[in-house]
Amino acid sequence: MTTNHTNSPADSDVSFREDEAFAIKLDADDPLAHYRAQFHIPKQSNGEDVIYFAGNSLGLQPRTVRDLIGQELTDWAKLGVDGHFDSTRPWYSYHEIFRDTGARLVGAKPGEVVMMNSLTINLHLMMTTFFRPTKERFKIMMQSPAFPSDTYAVKSQLAFHGLDPAEALIILKPREDEHTIRLEDIEQTLAEQGDKIALVLFEGVNYFTGQLFEIEKITNLVKQHGCVMGWDLAHAAGNVPLKLHQWDVDFAVWCNYKYLNAGPGAVAGCFVHEKNSKNLDLHRLAGWWGNDPNTRFRMHLQPEFVPRPGAEGWQVSNPPILALAPVKASIDIFDEVGMSPLRQKSTQMTDYLAYLIGLLSANRFEIITPQPASVRGCQLSILAHERPRELHNALNSKGVVCDFREPNVIRVAPVPLYNTYHDAWRFAQVLARHVEAG
Repeated sequence: MTTNHTNSPADSDVSFREDEAFAIKLDADDPLAHYRAQFHIPKQSNGEDVIYFAGNSLGLQPRTVRDLIGQELTDWAKLGVDGHFDSTRPWYSYHEIFRDTGARLVGAKPGEVVMMNSLTINLHLMMTTFFRPTKERFKIMMQSPAFPSDTYAVKSQLAFHGLDPAEALIILKPREDEHTIRLEDIEQTLAEQGDKIALVLFEGVNYFTGQLFEIEKITNLVKQHGCVMGWDLAHAAGNVPLKLHQWDVDFAVWCNYKYLNAGPGAVAGCFVHEKNSKNLDLHRLAGWWGNDPNTRFRMHLQPEFVPRPGAEGWQVSNPPILALAPVKASIDIFDEVGMSPLRQKSTQMTDYLAYLIGLLSANRFEIITPQPASVRGCQLSILAHERPRELHNALNSKGVVCDFREPNVIRVAPVPLYNTYHDAWRFAQVLARHVEAG
């Protein structure tokens, strides 16, 4: 790569350069740079840090995780069952430590967020409550491509209600020769079929393309047609600022192991708007930890379920303490930093990476992620026109950790908490050498 070209995306305040010194200068000026040291960075065989651009699949481990889990193991060993009330962080109320921090993470009110289960289990629990098909309203609308687990869950819910997905599932696709979905196409579909749609379920950030949907606008449109609005925020939580309460979202679910760094298969998050969570008459699948704490331990003396107000009323089982400790480790960091500074760095770093990729051969690569920061997070999906598998393998062999999605898309995510501008520069160098090698 040459070093005399300067340019930057139209929405960036920075004029980028492609030389290494510029990347190093950006890192030196980064007020969040010190947070990288709070994470374990995997190493290459030569001892150098890998270029870890896979935070959209699995975030890196915060260094405090081991101590937090160790504390629970120590308390369990010393206290046994008494740890429910006498441990350092009592297990009985452990999930409540996320009432404020979890709410701030996604722009909710305390009580609207609970950490529980996995994303798809939470999605099923939410659809049990919020998908109540009638003869008139029986359809679910999704976007394409949707994450497969969401599709499986939705189709199984339709089948559970005796509905044929071929008739009851609306899948909104991008226009021909386009990769992302237009807002006007959502509007048109709602105008044509909104009176038949019971539930709209979209991804806040599409897992494949990286498109950030206009959550507030779409939620408002959906509500105008009398539909329930639910969001899968697996790729949005911890990636982009959210205001779920203000935007009047009915429910949302997300995993905590991608941008939120809580470990493989981590306990997930769930949001229920207070206007819904205060309605104790809503149907739900019940379990004892969703029960009113004042009567939870009356057991057989009070066999009827009395749901606890708030999102915690959808809990089924008691919280898994050893699995929640990593969630605390990560969300504590997010709560300290705040989503606004993270978004600011994320926008600039992703713009910078897109700029560097844009300097390479246009007939070899195409970024299918929308370029304005307002419609994407930190992920860039690169469509490789030639030998995509070979390209991914070449990146991996040079210490780049990213992922491949069939048939020809490589997803990279410069995460602002632990990635650097120099990571982006190094990645572009690897990509450039692959191009030069033919």
